[in-house]
Amino acid sequence: MSLLSVNRLTVTGKQTRIVNDISFHIQKGEWFALVGQSGSGKSMTASAIGQLLAPNLQAAGEIHYAGRNLLALSPSEMRKLRGKHLAYIFQDYQGSFTPFLTIGRHFEEYLRRHVRLSRSERKEQARQALASVGLPEEMYARYPVQLSGGQLQRVSIAIALLLKPDLLIADEPTTALDSVSSFKVLELLSRLQAETGCAILFITHDLRHVRKYADRIAVMKDGVIIETGDKDQVLNHPQQSYTELLIRSSPSLGTGLPLREGVTR
Repeated sequence: MSLLSVNRLTVTGKQTRIVNDISFHIQKGEWFALVGQSGSGKSMTASAIGQLLAPNLQAAGEIHYAGRNLLALSPSEMRKLRGKHLAYIFQDYQGSFTPFLTIGRHFEEYLRRHVRLSRSERKEQARQALASVGLPEEMYARYPVQLSGGQLQRVSIAIALLLKPDLLIADEPTTALDSVSSFKVLELLSRLQAETGCAILFITHDLRHVRKYADRIAVMKDGVIIETGDKDQVLNHPQQSYTELLIRSSPSLGTGLPLREGVTR
């Protein structure tokens, strides 16, 4: 049985359809990559799962988790799930932090919202979480502006995995980072996934990361999923010309792929 099943999801604005009747599922503990160029609808799909769409956008269809249709839940019911069972890491990691609150206060607010613990227990959990992402205890008392981009993104991961969610939705989590920080963040994410057993919905356009970490892939184009399959199947034997072009645009992946008729270098 799937951990999360998306069935005929559509996201529309006032005059346009951004995501068009897509379906996919994520199994427990797997790393599922949703790939495609910017504007393909990947982030809209991720936002729809957690009821995080902007007010001018509407989602229709069904998203099933633990026997419930997430799109049918009230905002208060969704808030109980989001964070504790479904967690997010965003591309704009800086926007996830309030500048005048210390890192420790961010952990405090997160824990108080979801679990009943004493203040000392909350602080100890926060310190353990910081240690799990390789950050020293003194980060607890610092403000977001005092941390580097890579450090802030690691804090985001620590908070997102604090309550051991079933599903982590990572929406372009390394786009704003340099290549060294990106590598460290994804290695960390892979290790923590192995430790916690969570599934990951990985939103990205970088197929190099997909090749290394993903189990299965879905390819999006213009709001539609055009190809889904195991990582090796999709990357080594793509069925769609668009998928082949994506692979060829990544020099480290596309060099060994035979050129099919109708696809240009």
